[in-house]
Amino acid sequence: MGMKIIGTNKRASFDFTLKEKFEAGLVLQGTEVKVLREGKVTLNDSYVVIDQNGEVWAYNVLIPHYAFGNINNHTENRVKKLLLNKKEISRIYHEMKAQSLTLVVTKIYFKDSRVKLEFALGKGKKMHDKRESDKERDVQRKLQRGHYDD
Repeated sequence: MGMKIIGTNKRASFDFTLKEKFEAGLVLQGTEVKVLREGKVTLNDSYVVIDQNGEVWAYNVLIPHYAFGNINNHTENRVKKLLLNKKEISRIYHEMKAQSLTLVVTKIYFKDSRVKLEFALGKGKKMHDKRESDKERDVQRKLQRGHYDD
């Protein structure tokens, strides 16, 4: 069927140098899926944590309340469990600890009618790195428009 992107974290590539990306399924409640089908989600400041039990959790993935929901509506900023196998979790954990990286949420999407979350290993950028990224983006924009004169 394909992929339908619900939301992206545009700040992720600006605040972090992204190394390797991973895909995981999400444990969601019914009303959360209905809201995601409407395309409403906020991924700003969202991140992923691996706890001592080897479980993976996504924090700050804000899915607003379902408009037609009742008393069984989900809580807006609920911590969501990610579905990965143990080999993948241990590989991500060891890579993250060895290089002192952060797990940053990059996007959320439907893949064959299942909700998937993409997250990446990221290293925080310093202020001068962000300025370099701005300069590179401006140069690329000018090149695409076809009028770049140095």
